[in-house]
Amino acid sequence: MKTGSKPLSRPKSDWIGPIYLDASALVKLYLPEPESDALDAALQRRQDLVVSDLAVTEVISALARHRREGESSAQDLARLHRKIMADLDSGVFQPADLLPEVHRHTDRLLMSMETAALRAADALHLALALSSKAAAIVTFDRRMAEAATRLGLHSPIIVSGSRFP
Repeated sequence: MKTGSKPLSRPKSDWIGPIYLDASALVKLYLPEPESDALDAALQRRQDLVVSDLAVTEVISALARHRREGESSAQDLARLHRKIMADLDSGVFQPADLLPEVHRHTDRLLMSMETAALRAADALHLALALSSKAAAIVTFDRRMAEAATRLGLHSPIIVSGSRFP
């Protein structure tokens, strides 16, 4: 993760954990985006961050898109991929495994949440957060944050620029 970030106005000790990071949050730790510095500062030295391979794949997809659009080079993409993999291997993140039972939990979420217009990947992230016993999910997707709250997950960040706890 990056260093030299601006601190949040509220102490990071207020963030309950474990904390599941969806792709919209994870990508901010590797690419400079709005709220990247604040998120990085909030997560510094936490040892209860949960990440799934689904989130990693979505981040790699975003990085590849940056390369295709000329915003980064193939070398940048390879370097960032190595960094993410090194962080996973070193234990910076706890893994959330996408097992068959998580898919079935996702199916139940999609069928039961009548008012939430969740995409399949968003529902998978929610099921992964729940199955990994996360207390909170960090997402910059308003629909997912609202669904997470309905499911009993604290959502400390909602959509870039809207609020921090």
